[in-house]
Amino acid sequence: METRLIIALFAVSSALVSCNHKASKESSAQVAETVDVAIPTVENVTLSNVYPGYLTANSSVDVVAKVNGQIVSKNFESGAMVRKGQVLFKIDPTTYLDQVKQAEATLATANSTRDYAKAHYEAVKKALESDAVSKMEVIQAESAYEQAEASIKSATAALADARRLLGYCTVIAPITGRVADGVYDVGAYVSGRAEPVVVTTVYDNSSVSANFAIEDNVYHDIVNSLSRQDSLNYNKVPVIFEEPMPHDYTAEVSYLAPALNNSTGTLTIKCRIDNPYDELRPGMYVKVDLPYGRQDNAVLVKDASLATDQRGSYLYVVNDSDKVVYTPVTVGPLVHDSLRVIEKGISAGDRYVTKALLKVRDGMTVKPHLVK
Repeated sequence: METRLIIALFAVSSALVSCNHKASKESSAQVAETVDVAIPTVENVTLSNVYPGYLTANSSVDVVAKVNGQIVSKNFESGAMVRKGQVLFKIDPTTYLDQVKQAEATLATANSTRDYAKAHYEAVKKALESDAVSKMEVIQAESAYEQAEASIKSATAALADARRLLGYCTVIAPITGRVADGVYDVGAYVSGRAEPVVVTTVYDNSSVSANFAIEDNVYHDIVNSLSRQDSLNYNKVPVIFEEPMPHDYTAEVSYLAPALNNSTGTLTIKCRIDNPYDELRPGMYVKVDLPYGRQDNAVLVKDASLATDQRGSYLYVVNDSDKVVYTPVTVGPLVHDSLRVIEKGISAGDRYVTKALLKVRDGMTVKPHLVK
Protein backbone atom coordinates (compact mmCIF):
# COMPACT_ATOMS: atom_id res chain seq x y z
CA MET A 1 0.00 0.00 0.00
CA GLU A 2 2.76 2.42 0.95
CA THR A 3 4.66 1.56 -2.25
CA ARG A 4 1.61 2.38 -4.39
CA LEU A 5 1.21 5.73 -2.58
CA ILE A 6 4.86 6.67 -3.18
CA ILE A 7 4.56 5.82 -6.89
CA ALA A 8 1.43 7.91 -7.20
CA LEU A 9 3.03 10.90 -5.49
CA PHE A 10 6.08 10.63 -7.75
CA ALA A 11 3.85 10.61 -10.85
CA VAL A 12 1.97 13.70 -9.66
CA SER A 13 5.25 15.47 -8.89
CA SER A 14 6.65 14.68 -12.35
CA ALA A 15 3.51 15.98 -13.99
CA LEU A 16 3.71 19.23 -12.02
CA VAL A 17 7.38 19.74 -12.95
CA SER A 18 6.56 19.10 -16.62
CA CYS A 19 3.71 21.59 -16.53
CA ASN A 20 5.84 24.21 -14.81
CA HIS A 21 8.63 23.77 -17.40
CA LYS A 22 6.15 24.12 -20.23
CA ALA A 23 4.60 27.20 -18.63
CA SER A 24 8.08 28.68 -18.19
CA LYS A 25 8.79 28.26 -21.90
CA GLU A 26 5.46 29.78 -22.86
CA SER A 27 6.07 32.69 -20.46
CA SER A 28 9.55 33.23 -21.88
CA ALA A 29 8.13 33.33 -25.39
CA GLN A 30 5.48 35.80 -24.33
CA VAL A 31 7.94 38.30 -22.79
CA ALA A 32 10.29 38.56 -25.83
CA GLU A 33 11.35 42.22 -26.08
CA THR A 34 9.85 44.22 -28.96
CA VAL A 35 12.55 46.30 -30.63
CA ASP A 36 12.51 48.67 -33.59
CA VAL A 37 14.58 47.51 -36.54
CA ALA A 38 15.25 49.04 -39.93
CA ILE A 39 16.63 48.02 -43.30
CA PRO A 40 19.67 50.01 -44.50
CA THR A 41 19.07 52.59 -47.20
CA VAL A 42 21.04 52.14 -50.41
CA GLU A 43 21.67 55.16 -52.61
CA ASN A 44 24.31 57.09 -54.50
CA VAL A 45 25.72 59.75 -52.16
CA THR A 46 27.98 62.76 -52.38
CA LEU A 47 30.79 62.55 -49.85
CA SER A 48 31.68 65.78 -48.09
CA ASN A 49 33.45 67.20 -45.06
CA VAL A 50 32.31 70.17 -42.99
CA TYR A 51 35.00 72.78 -42.34
CA PRO A 52 34.77 75.76 -39.99
CA GLY A 53 35.91 79.16 -41.14
CA TYR A 54 35.36 82.90 -40.97
CA LEU A 55 34.05 85.38 -43.50
CA THR A 56 36.23 88.09 -44.97
CA ALA A 57 35.19 91.01 -47.17
CA ASN A 58 35.53 90.80 -50.93
CA SER A 59 37.95 93.68 -50.47
CA SER A 60 38.76 96.13 -47.70
CA VAL A 61 40.74 99.31 -48.18
CA ASP A 62 42.21 101.56 -45.52
CA VAL A 63 41.38 105.23 -46.04
CA VAL A 64 44.45 107.32 -45.21
CA ALA A 65 45.35 110.95 -44.65
CA LYS A 66 48.47 111.94 -46.61
CA VAL A 67 48.91 115.51 -45.34
CA ASN A 68 49.29 117.30 -42.03
CA GLY A 69 46.40 119.30 -40.71
CA GLN A 70 43.29 119.55 -38.61
CA ILE A 71 40.18 117.60 -39.64
CA VAL A 72 37.48 120.20 -40.35
CA SER A 73 34.63 117.89 -41.42
CA LYS A 74 33.52 114.25 -41.29
CA ASN A 75 30.97 113.54 -43.99
CA PHE A 76 29.63 110.04 -43.28
CA GLU A 77 27.78 108.00 -40.69
CA SER A 78 29.76 105.13 -39.24
CA GLY A 79 28.66 101.82 -40.75
CA ALA A 80 26.86 103.50 -43.66
CA MET A 81 27.20 102.58 -47.31
CA VAL A 82 29.48 104.95 -49.20
CA ARG A 83 30.21 105.21 -52.90
CA LYS A 84 33.59 105.30 -54.59
CA GLY A 85 34.76 108.92 -54.76
CA GLN A 86 32.46 110.11 -51.97
CA VAL A 87 34.05 112.71 -49.67
CA LEU A 88 34.65 111.23 -46.21
CA PHE A 89 36.88 113.80 -44.47
CA LYS A 90 38.18 117.29 -45.14
CA ILE A 91 41.47 118.49 -43.71
CA ASP A 92 42.22 122.19 -43.27
CA PRO A 93 43.66 123.20 -46.70
CA THR A 94 45.04 126.65 -45.74
CA THR A 95 48.72 125.68 -45.77
CA TYR A 96 48.40 123.83 -49.06
CA LEU A 97 46.39 126.60 -50.73
CA ASP A 98 49.26 128.97 -49.91
CA GLN A 99 51.73 126.48 -51.38
CA VAL A 100 49.68 126.28 -54.57
CA LYS A 101 49.55 130.06 -54.90
CA GLN A 102 53.29 130.29 -54.32
CA ALA A 103 53.96 127.58 -56.91
CA GLU A 104 51.68 129.35 -59.40
CA ALA A 105 53.58 132.60 -58.86
CA THR A 106 56.90 130.83 -59.31
CA LEU A 107 55.67 129.29 -62.56
CA ALA A 108 54.45 132.66 -63.80
CA THR A 109 57.86 134.18 -63.09
CA ALA A 110 59.57 131.29 -64.85
CA ASN A 111 57.36 131.78 -67.90
CA SER A 112 58.15 135.49 -67.99
CA THR A 113 61.87 134.83 -67.64
CA ARG A 114 61.69 132.23 -70.39
CA ASP A 115 59.86 134.61 -72.73
CA TYR A 116 62.52 137.30 -72.16
CA ALA A 117 65.38 134.84 -72.58
CA LYS A 118 63.87 133.53 -75.80
CA ALA A 119 63.44 137.03 -77.25
CA HIS A 120 66.99 138.01 -76.26
CA TYR A 121 68.39 134.84 -77.77
CA GLU A 122 66.58 135.45 -81.06
CA ALA A 123 67.85 139.05 -81.09
CA VAL A 124 71.52 138.24 -80.53
CA LYS A 125 71.39 135.50 -83.15
CA LYS A 126 70.19 138.06 -85.68
CA ALA A 127 72.76 140.61 -84.52
CA LEU A 128 75.52 138.04 -85.01
CA GLU A 129 74.74 137.98 -88.73
CA SER A 130 75.89 141.62 -88.96
CA ASP A 131 78.75 141.14 -86.51
CA ALA A 132 77.02 143.48 -84.05
CA VAL A 133 77.61 140.97 -81.20
CA SER A 134 80.19 138.35 -80.50
CA LYS A 135 79.59 134.62 -80.77
CA MET A 136 80.15 134.35 -77.01
CA GLU A 137 77.15 136.61 -76.39
CA VAL A 138 75.01 134.32 -78.51
CA ILE A 139 76.15 131.28 -76.53
CA GLN A 140 75.36 133.04 -73.26
CA ALA A 141 71.90 134.04 -74.50
CA GLU A 142 71.21 130.48 -75.60
CA SER A 143 72.30 129.15 -72.19
CA ALA A 144 70.03 131.63 -70.41
CA TYR A 145 67.12 130.56 -72.58
CA GLU A 146 67.72 126.86 -71.83
CA GLN A 147 67.95 127.60 -68.10
CA ALA A 148 64.64 129.46 -68.29
CA GLU A 149 63.03 126.43 -69.99
CA ALA A 150 64.37 124.16 -67.22
CA SER A 151 63.02 126.53 -64.58
CA ILE A 152 59.56 126.24 -66.14
CA LYS A 153 59.69 122.45 -65.92
CA SER A 154 60.77 122.63 -62.28
CA ALA A 155 58.07 125.19 -61.44
CA THR A 156 55.45 123.11 -63.26
CA ALA A 157 56.41 120.02 -61.26
CA ALA A 158 56.33 122.02 -58.01
CA LEU A 159 52.85 123.32 -58.86
CA ALA A 160 51.61 119.81 -59.64
CA ASP A 161 53.00 118.57 -56.31
CA ALA A 162 51.35 121.46 -54.44
CA ARG A 163 48.04 120.78 -56.13
CA ARG A 164 48.36 117.07 -55.34
CA LEU A 165 48.89 117.82 -51.65
CA LEU A 166 45.94 120.21 -51.72
CA GLY A 167 43.85 117.41 -53.23
CA TYR A 168 44.82 115.15 -50.34
CA CYS A 169 43.03 117.57 -48.01
CA THR A 170 39.81 116.07 -49.35
CA VAL A 171 39.77 112.40 -48.28
CA ILE A 172 37.51 110.28 -50.50
CA ALA A 173 36.26 106.68 -50.46
CA PRO A 174 38.55 104.51 -52.63
CA ILE A 175 35.84 101.85 -53.20
CA THR A 176 32.11 101.37 -52.73
CA GLY A 177 31.23 99.66 -49.47
CA ARG A 178 30.44 100.07 -45.81
CA VAL A 179 32.63 102.45 -43.88
CA ALA A 180 33.95 101.71 -40.42
CA ASP A 181 33.88 104.15 -37.54
CA GLY A 182 36.36 106.99 -38.06
CA VAL A 183 39.54 106.81 -36.04
CA TYR A 184 39.66 110.63 -35.79
CA ASP A 185 36.89 113.11 -35.03
CA VAL A 186 36.43 116.66 -36.27
CA GLY A 187 39.06 118.90 -34.69
CA ALA A 188 41.70 116.19 -34.44
CA TYR A 189 45.12 116.84 -35.97
CA VAL A 190 46.62 114.26 -38.31
CA SER A 191 50.24 114.02 -39.41
CA GLY A 192 50.09 112.12 -42.67
CA ARG A 193 52.76 113.94 -44.65
CA ALA A 194 55.69 111.87 -43.42
CA GLU A 195 53.72 108.61 -43.34
CA PRO A 196 50.05 108.11 -44.31
CA VAL A 197 47.70 107.79 -41.32
CA VAL A 198 44.69 105.44 -41.42
CA VAL A 199 41.51 107.38 -40.64
CA THR A 200 38.92 104.68 -41.43
CA THR A 201 38.37 101.54 -43.53
CA VAL A 202 35.85 100.76 -46.26
CA TYR A 203 34.63 97.16 -46.70
CA ASP A 204 33.20 95.89 -49.97
CA ASN A 205 30.64 93.32 -48.75
CA SER A 206 28.89 92.79 -52.08
CA SER A 207 30.40 89.34 -51.76
CA VAL A 208 32.32 87.72 -48.93
CA SER A 209 34.75 84.82 -48.73
CA ALA A 210 34.67 81.86 -46.39
CA ASN A 211 38.28 80.99 -45.54
CA PHE A 212 39.23 77.59 -44.17
CA ALA A 213 41.88 74.86 -44.45
CA ILE A 214 41.59 71.31 -45.80
CA GLU A 215 43.78 68.26 -45.33
CA ASP A 216 46.14 67.40 -48.17
CA ASN A 217 44.47 64.01 -48.73
CA VAL A 218 41.10 65.76 -49.24
CA TYR A 219 42.81 67.99 -51.79
CA HIS A 220 43.88 64.89 -53.71
CA ASP A 221 40.30 63.54 -53.52
CA ILE A 222 39.00 66.79 -54.99
CA VAL A 223 41.56 66.78 -57.80
CA ASN A 224 40.82 63.11 -58.58
CA SER A 225 37.10 63.81 -58.55
CA LEU A 226 37.55 66.65 -61.01
CA SER A 227 39.66 64.46 -63.29
CA ARG A 228 36.96 61.75 -63.20
CA GLN A 229 34.26 64.35 -63.87
CA ASP A 230 32.16 63.16 -60.95
CA SER A 231 29.74 66.07 -61.48
CA LEU A 232 30.50 67.53 -58.06
CA ASN A 233 29.16 71.06 -57.91
CA TYR A 234 31.82 73.42 -56.60
CA ASN A 235 29.76 76.43 -57.67
CA LYS A 236 27.02 75.83 -55.10
CA VAL A 237 28.71 74.50 -51.98
CA PRO A 238 26.37 74.43 -48.94
CA VAL A 239 27.23 76.80 -46.09
CA ILE A 240 25.91 76.76 -42.52
CA PHE A 241 25.77 79.70 -40.10
CA GLU A 242 25.59 79.62 -36.31
CA GLU A 243 22.20 81.31 -36.45
CA PRO A 244 19.73 80.74 -39.32
CA MET A 245 19.89 83.56 -41.85
CA PRO A 246 16.80 85.16 -43.43
CA HIS A 247 17.97 83.91 -46.83
CA ASP A 248 19.75 80.79 -48.05
CA TYR A 249 23.33 81.00 -49.27
CA THR A 250 25.72 78.81 -51.20
CA ALA A 251 29.41 79.31 -51.93
CA GLU A 252 31.64 79.00 -54.97
CA VAL A 253 35.20 77.72 -54.61
CA SER A 254 37.26 80.69 -55.77
CA TYR A 255 40.77 80.02 -54.50
CA LEU A 256 42.91 76.99 -53.72
CA ALA A 257 46.33 77.68 -52.24
CA PRO A 258 49.16 76.67 -54.58
CA ALA A 259 51.32 75.36 -51.74
CA LEU A 260 50.90 73.16 -48.67
CA ASN A 261 51.46 74.61 -45.21
CA ASN A 262 54.20 72.33 -43.90
CA SER A 263 53.53 73.14 -40.25
CA THR A 264 49.84 72.15 -40.40
CA GLY A 265 49.70 69.82 -43.39
CA THR A 266 46.75 71.77 -44.78
CA LEU A 267 45.84 73.87 -47.79
CA THR A 268 43.91 77.14 -47.64
CA ILE A 269 40.65 77.37 -49.58
CA LYS A 270 38.42 80.38 -50.18
CA CYS A 271 34.78 80.15 -51.18
CA ARG A 272 33.02 83.24 -52.49
CA ILE A 273 29.48 83.92 -51.26
CA ASP A 274 27.31 86.53 -52.97
CA ASN A 275 25.76 88.93 -50.46
CA PRO A 276 22.87 90.62 -52.33
CA TYR A 277 20.84 91.25 -49.15
CA ASP A 278 23.80 92.73 -47.24
CA GLU A 279 23.21 90.28 -44.38
CA LEU A 280 26.70 88.80 -44.17
CA ARG A 281 29.53 90.56 -42.39
CA PRO A 282 33.29 89.97 -42.26
CA GLY A 283 34.27 88.02 -39.16
CA MET A 284 31.10 85.89 -39.03
CA TYR A 285 31.62 82.20 -38.22
CA VAL A 286 30.58 79.79 -40.97
CA LYS A 287 30.76 76.08 -41.78
CA VAL A 288 31.36 74.93 -45.35
CA ASP A 289 30.10 71.50 -46.45
CA LEU A 290 32.76 70.79 -49.08
CA PRO A 291 32.18 67.78 -51.40
CA TYR A 292 35.18 65.66 -52.29
CA GLY A 293 33.77 62.54 -54.01
CA ARG A 294 30.83 60.27 -54.78
CA GLN A 295 29.98 56.73 -53.66
CA ASP A 296 27.51 54.64 -55.61
CA ASN A 297 25.18 52.16 -53.90
CA ALA A 298 26.30 53.24 -50.46
CA VAL A 299 24.78 51.35 -47.50
CA LEU A 300 23.35 53.87 -45.03
CA VAL A 301 22.11 53.38 -41.47
CA LYS A 302 20.91 55.78 -38.81
CA ASP A 303 23.96 57.22 -37.12
CA ALA A 304 22.20 57.05 -33.74
CA SER A 305 21.95 53.26 -34.10
CA LEU A 306 25.71 52.82 -33.95
CA ALA A 307 27.48 52.04 -30.71
CA THR A 308 31.18 51.92 -29.88
CA ASP A 309 33.32 49.73 -27.65
CA GLN A 310 37.01 48.92 -27.40
CA ARG A 311 36.88 47.04 -30.69
CA GLY A 312 35.33 49.94 -32.60
CA SER A 313 31.87 50.64 -33.99
CA TYR A 314 29.16 47.99 -34.06
CA LEU A 315 25.48 47.41 -34.77
CA TYR A 316 22.98 44.98 -33.29
CA VAL A 317 21.63 42.96 -36.23
CA VAL A 318 18.53 40.74 -35.93
CA ASN A 319 18.96 37.48 -37.87
CA ASP A 320 16.31 35.28 -39.49
CA SER A 321 15.72 33.55 -36.12
CA ASP A 322 14.94 36.92 -34.52
CA LYS A 323 18.08 36.72 -32.45
CA VAL A 324 20.33 39.72 -31.83
CA VAL A 325 23.80 39.44 -33.32
CA TYR A 326 26.64 41.76 -32.25
CA THR A 327 28.07 42.93 -35.59
CA PRO A 328 31.29 45.00 -35.88
CA VAL A 329 31.18 47.48 -38.78
CA THR A 330 33.51 49.83 -40.59
CA VAL A 331 31.94 53.25 -40.85
CA GLY A 332 32.32 55.97 -43.46
CA PRO A 333 31.26 59.62 -43.55
CA LEU A 334 28.01 61.13 -42.30
CA VAL A 335 25.49 62.10 -45.00
CA HIS A 336 22.13 63.87 -44.89
CA ASP A 337 22.96 64.98 -41.32
CA SER A 338 21.76 61.71 -39.71
CA LEU A 339 22.81 58.74 -41.86
CA ARG A 340 26.16 57.00 -41.69
CA VAL A 341 27.83 55.16 -44.57
CA ILE A 342 28.69 51.56 -43.64
CA GLU A 343 31.66 50.42 -45.67
CA LYS A 344 31.93 46.92 -44.22
CA GLY A 345 30.01 44.65 -41.83
CA ILE A 346 26.39 44.51 -42.99
CA SER A 347 24.60 44.14 -46.31
CA ALA A 348 21.64 45.95 -47.80
CA GLY A 349 19.00 43.45 -46.61
CA ASP A 350 20.06 43.12 -42.96
CA ARG A 351 17.81 44.28 -40.14
CA TYR A 352 19.50 46.40 -37.51
CA VAL A 353 18.23 47.65 -34.15
CA THR A 354 17.50 51.38 -34.18
CA LYS A 355 16.41 52.03 -30.60
CA ALA A 356 16.72 50.77 -27.03
CA LEU A 357 20.29 49.61 -27.55
CA LEU A 358 20.81 49.22 -23.81
CA LYS A 359 17.95 46.71 -23.58
CA VAL A 360 19.33 44.22 -26.08
CA ARG A 361 22.34 41.95 -25.96
CA ASP A 362 24.11 39.48 -28.20
CA GLY A 363 22.14 36.25 -28.59
CA MET A 364 18.89 37.68 -27.18
CA THR A 365 15.64 36.64 -28.86
CA VAL A 366 13.50 39.65 -29.70
CA LYS A 367 10.32 40.56 -31.46
CA PRO A 368 11.42 42.89 -34.31
CA HIS A 369 9.23 45.82 -35.32
CA LEU A 370 10.21 47.11 -38.76
CA VAL A 371 10.31 50.91 -39.08
CA LYS A 372 11.30 53.14 -41.97
